[in-house]
Amino acid sequence: MRIIGCVIAAIIAIVLIYFLDNQQTLSGSKTPRFGFFLSPQKGFWQNAEPANETFNDNLNFPQLKGATEVFFDERLVPHVYAENENDAWFVQGYLHAKFRLWQMEFQVYAAGGRLSEIMGDSANGTNFLKIDKFFRRLGIVYGAEKALHAMENDPEMKAACDAYTAGVNEYIKTLKENDYPLEYKLLNYKPEPWTNLKTALLTKYMAYDLAGYEEDFERTNVKSFLTKAQYEALFPYVQDSMQPIITNPLPKINSLKFSIPPATTDSLYFNFKTAVAPLNPAIKPDKNNGSNNWAVAGSKTKSGRPILCNDPHLGLNLPSLWYEMQISTPAFNTYGVSLAGAPNILIGFNENIAWGLTNAERDVKDYYEVKFRDSTMQEYWFNDGWRKAELRNEIIKVRNKPSDTEHIAITVWGPVMYDPHYPDKLHTDKYYAVHWQAHEESDDLACILKLVRAKNYDDYIDAISTFSCPGQNFVFADKAGDIAIRQAGKFPALWYRQGDFVMPGFDSTYAWQHYIPDSLEIPMYNPERGFVSSANQSPYDVKTYPYYTPGNFSLYRGWLINRYLSSMQNITTDDMEKLQNNNYNLLAEKAVPLLLSQIVYARLDNKEKQYLSTVASWNLINDAASEGATVFDLWKDSCISRIYGDELHQASLPVPPVEPGTLVKAILKDSVALFADDINTPQKETLKDDVTAAFKSIIPVLEKAKDDNVLAWGKFKDGGITHLLKISAFSRPHLNAGGGKDIINAFKKDHGPSWRMVVELTDDINAYGVYPGGQSGNPGSRYYDNFVDTWAAGKYYRIKLYSKNDIAGKRDNLGRMIFEK
Repeated sequence: MRIIGCVIAAIIAIVLIYFLDNQQTLSGSKTPRFGFFLSPQKGFWQNAEPANETFNDNLNFPQLKGATEVFFDERLVPHVYAENENDAWFVQGYLHAKFRLWQMEFQVYAAGGRLSEIMGDSANGTNFLKIDKFFRRLGIVYGAEKALHAMENDPEMKAACDAYTAGVNEYIKTLKENDYPLEYKLLNYKPEPWTNLKTALLTKYMAYDLAGYEEDFERTNVKSFLTKAQYEALFPYVQDSMQPIITNPLPKINSLKFSIPPATTDSLYFNFKTAVAPLNPAIKPDKNNGSNNWAVAGSKTKSGRPILCNDPHLGLNLPSLWYEMQISTPAFNTYGVSLAGAPNILIGFNENIAWGLTNAERDVKDYYEVKFRDSTMQEYWFNDGWRKAELRNEIIKVRNKPSDTEHIAITVWGPVMYDPHYPDKLHTDKYYAVHWQAHEESDDLACILKLVRAKNYDDYIDAISTFSCPGQNFVFADKAGDIAIRQAGKFPALWYRQGDFVMPGFDSTYAWQHYIPDSLEIPMYNPERGFVSSANQSPYDVKTYPYYTPGNFSLYRGWLINRYLSSMQNITTDDMEKLQNNNYNLLAEKAVPLLLSQIVYARLDNKEKQYLSTVASWNLINDAASEGATVFDLWKDSCISRIYGDELHQASLPVPPVEPGTLVKAILKDSVALFADDINTPQKETLKDDVTAAFKSIIPVLEKAKDDNVLAWGKFKDGGITHLLKISAFSRPHLNAGGGKDIINAFKKDHGPSWRMVVELTDDINAYGVYPGGQSGNPGSRYYDNFVDTWAAGKYYRIKLYSKNDIAGKRDNLGRMIFEK
């Protein structure tokens, strides 16, 4: 018996050793290597940061040319004082790695289609291998390789990236296993060296996030069963009440080149009746990725100096997308937010100017049907002959499983993204190539390198003139009193509706024939109205602009911002902070009276009448406590579904969503009559029938929300900040705050203002900023999410270009690091 007991004990010990020293799969998700993860010497305990932690160090690296001092202020924002630019970028890379290494690497693993290496093929219902294949086929790596070539052919950009990469890698070299960020321990892998290609991958991932949204397949599907009149009513080029960003008269150019529609458009394009299958629609970037920015002239401000404001609207994650810092060198002194993974300050100000960005929203990604000779995809038909394709074999490593290889054919259009071998069945033997501006060789980071050094308007124009993708609206203000805005990017010159639908790619007739000349991308400079602004609306007046400029343009935020700025005088930074946090619902202002005029009151019971009274008496402000905002949001969506859903549900494949502005316009112009009747019923419904039925259908949802105590808008929309791995303990869910889609304060579920910045260009610059996160990427640090509550409350921190002596003398500094050769 003693021997049997010893054997059993030995077996248990062996099993425990194996279990604790290896990752396990439980309920579809990977566990950490528990023995290592729980180890007091090396495990997660080592990531608990003392509340009184300070950040002091003396470091020596042979790559440095001089001395650099870094002071951390009370919020852990580093103020970097370097004797030369090379050392500044090296130190920035080191600091990004020190505080955000896992985030940096995880983002480029996603961009490069490498998540399966660390996550396995699937976990918690997420198919990581499918996601990897999507990004490989989209050509993110292909585009990053081209961007890297352009960056490394630019001596200044190459020097900056080389120094930055060296800084990242020097920090990685210092790490022992117990020092690894917590997520490495959870997922049981280790950091690998940084490269310039990873920085290029990050820029292409941002291009995907900001210029990757399109509806080519969905629009092709919906066109297969709608009439032309129905299509134009549902998906107009732009809304009639759209206020363009640039209102200047266009310059006279005698030699404009125009693209000519092919003679086959009527038979092969506009009347194409076969629906097509878009794959992985859930992988699309958020349609509402956008931003607000504006600048007001000194003639409208209390100080007599310009004020510039920017709040980019992106996915809200922890660790945050942004890392705040000041960088000072003999060539420039700048403050703002940087992207962990790339050198420079992307949005911010220096001693002379301030700048901000919003997304251009223009469509620069099209799909073409390609015909191959056979399934090997070695040759495809183009311009009356077979042309050889470039073949890329992209190996995807899969954790604990054999590698997978994607065979991607590169055509004249770009990579073939969808083919019969795609992981989701295409239900067809057709091939579709993606033609995307982000695949073109470009050196877009060089623009930001020039901006941080810019001193005036001419420098600003020079900096942004070569920016390619993703197209952006760059707002500008300087101490001289100038304000301006200009859309920067490389955009194809298209004929009307070109690229809205999947195009035949068998010859060059449907190709992008020209690009819009830079001379037509005119700035709005010191306008008489005293301000410039953008909120992702159409760049120009489409009635006078000579080219078709399709895109995913927003209507209401820009309209409302212009309304406020037009009426304001003696503006202060406090006024601008309040405007960035404004929750007024302009869509509701237009829609609520229209909907109320169409409801049949006599058909409502007492409970329904009470909810109708709630929205009828609502002040049209999407504050957290507002119940009217919840009723309106549900009613509006229900009306769209009720009026348009019967027609759109004819499709068995995805179709585009109908925008709320389309409903408002349809009611005003009575074009809703095209859709009011339900095609699935024998009787003929009217708009009043639809609006009333739509309201009645939301009552059960409202009643449940009331019973659950989440009827107030802030609780109903349930916004929050989510950890990149969706780990709830590392997230900040249930932030009870106002805002929403089409609101200036665009905070919705897990998306919204990722950085709020207000800069007044006084002699001593008066600036404020906040983002929903914290400087540290370590969940065990007090600086991981310490800005979130301030941000949610609509408050700001004072941000300042400190001199080295001033910051060194602050009593609440968190430490000083010295970098020397």
